Amino acid sequence: MQAVIMAGGKGTRLAAITKDEIPKPMVPVNGKPLLLWQIEELKKNGITDIIMIIGHLGEKIEEYFQNGEKYGVHVSYIREHEPLGTAGAFYYLKDKIVSDYFLLVFGDVFFSIDIQRMEKFYIDHQAKAALFVHPNSHPADSDLVVLDENNKIFKFDSKHNVRNYWFDNCVNAGFYILSKKICDLVEKPCKLDLEKDILIPLVEKEDAVYGYRSPEYIKDIGTVDRIRQTEKDVENGFIEGKCLKNKQTCIFLDRDGTINQYRGLVWKDEDFELEENACDAIERINQSGKLAIVITNQPSVARGLCQIEDIETVHKKMSTLLGKEGAYLDDVYFCPHHPDKGYPEENPAYKIPCECRKPKTGLIQKAVEQYHIDLSSSWMVGDTTVDIQTGKNAGLHTALVLTGEAGNDKKYDVTPDLVCKDLREAVEMILKYKE
Repeated sequence: MQAVIMAGGKGTRLAAITKDEIPKPMVPVNGKPLLLWQIEELKKNGITDIIMIIGHLGEKIEEYFQNGEKYGVHVSYIREHEPLGTAGAFYYLKDKIVSDYFLLVFGDVFFSIDIQRMEKFYIDHQAKAALFVHPNSHPADSDLVVLDENNKIFKFDSKHNVRNYWFDNCVNAGFYILSKKICDLVEKPCKLDLEKDILIPLVEKEDAVYGYRSPEYIKDIGTVDRIRQTEKDVENGFIEGKCLKNKQTCIFLDRDGTINQYRGLVWKDEDFELEENACDAIERINQSGKLAIVITNQPSVARGLCQIEDIETVHKKMSTLLGKEGAYLDDVYFCPHHPDKGYPEENPAYKIPCECRKPKTGLIQKAVEQYHIDLSSSWMVGDTTVDIQTGKNAGLHTALVLTGEAGNDKKYDVTPDLVCKDLREAVEMILKYKE
């Protein structure tokens, strides 16, 4: 796969560093140009044929990298004599892209990604475009994408919209695998915006545009503060550790009674209220580099009390409330089934035995496959003995919280590794835990 790097940024917000003497993508990160970090990361992933689209002070980039031989890659250039936006230069790519698809990277992002996983996703979904999407700590002021159950994008949600609704924290990160055919949509070299002029029309036509959701590190470093934070993240190993080439540690979380207040079966969004310290706890997981993934039984669907969409609305409320406080979940998995029949209003389609209902481990195994999780270093946190038994069945460490049912369901005779007053204490004890 070839890579195209959009390296024409001027970097107005970085003027204190660039002094208009170097282009934005050459800004130093721990003494090394950002573009060199990008090239080294691409090379780690086996990508050595790189096309750079350059503009303002582009000669500085050409002087530094030349043909790329010094860095073990091949670099060629497309020079914009006037800015063409994020897609106008695709016109010039038609004769340069030799395979069916290519990787597009914006020149102001720092990343450490298992690109082969994303490429497999692109191929498996027969996509025309795959966008790297992820949750972040500030979704309210971010452009979001809305995915269906198959990760197909059916809507872009601009940060300028008045969001008087619950939303999923799913942000477009500026990292793409695109079909070469997309270049044919650019009939002449003119200023075009990739999202507005190319991707949104494709989504509106229900074309094959997908979101590849990943917790890996990718950050727009367009401000001095972001560069300084990235430098710290490099030094402490945080960035490399989050790459899915490496085994991940996850803190699996129950929902009702652990993250939100226990009120029986919660399937109406108005009944969902966070536990007092839940935001702090989940933000602490985010800062640690570990994954925060919800595993929850939601039998309200099987009992005929609600539809799948109602549970998803509750989860959007959870995502929105956490995002307002700077916290996020890496994913949410739920089981809508219940094996026992006999309720007059039940939905027979979901009244079935399954492998995903806790204490079975089907949902955990799904997360393991998607996020390369090491179960032996990971945890299950919940308020019931069902949660603790689930953790033990999966080979996880376990922590019981004394919120919600506080273990009083008594369905299983199990002893957790930790007993904690709430989720925040559980997370703090887990992060300090030594066997």
